[in-house]
Amino acid sequence: MTRSDLVDQLAAHFPQLTHRDAELAVKTILDALSDALENSHRVEIRGFGSFSVSHRPARIGRNPRSGERVVVPEKRMPHFKPGKTLRMLVDQDSATDTPGDR
Repeated sequence: MTRSDLVDQLAAHFPQLTHRDAELAVKTILDALSDALENSHRVEIRGFGSFSVSHRPARIGRNPRSGERVVVPEKRMPHFKPGKTLRMLVDQDSATDTPGDR
């Protein structure tokens, strides 16, 4: 699902919202989520999951082409942990699939 698909579904589900209002709502939510993660805050949406920032320390890696040692700097990476309800919904859908459907 893309961002525009999400906007379309929101506008279809709430007929009182114009397409522009639905687009603004999605943009506002995603911007707030991005801003919180940028400031190292944790965002929890009950029943869906939580977003947090994890820290990856600096390390020594290897260039796969030349085998040369390369210093990989430390990073802050976004991390998503699905909530129990979401995990159950996804698992329930996969349990009803037949092996030939995948």
